Amino acid sequence: MRLILYSKPGCHLCEGLQEKLEQIQNLSFELEIRDITTREDWFAAYEYEVPVLYLSNHTEKFEQRLLPFVEDVGEAIKTSPKGDAARTVGAEDEEGSEKPLPRPSPRASVQQLEQMLRKYLAN
Repeated sequence: MRLILYSKPGCHLCEGLQEKLEQIQNLSFELEIRDITTREDWFAAYEYEVPVLYLSNHTEKFEQRLLPFVEDVGEAIKTSPKGDAARTVGAEDEEGSEKPLPRPSPRASVQQLEQMLRKYLAN
């Protein structure tokens, strides 16, 4: 299982969530940190939403599978048949390989965060 954390530098909420995720010892998962300032499409989608956490059941990246010949993902958003930027940046594909998780409270403990993740892993 892989967790994807959309984050940005200097975001204390992002840093706090990342630290807590890294402290979880009783669950096995890969944590991928995506800096939204490195891509225009991520920044446009999550500028005011970070931290954003996704659960991924697949290891391949959504963009690589859906848009293998598109070099400019920003252009792909403009030309997307549904015009849905969230789908293009990888929020969720038709098979449901990535699903958004609710944002945990910044006051949540590592144990509470682990319980929340267990709940969504069971589904």
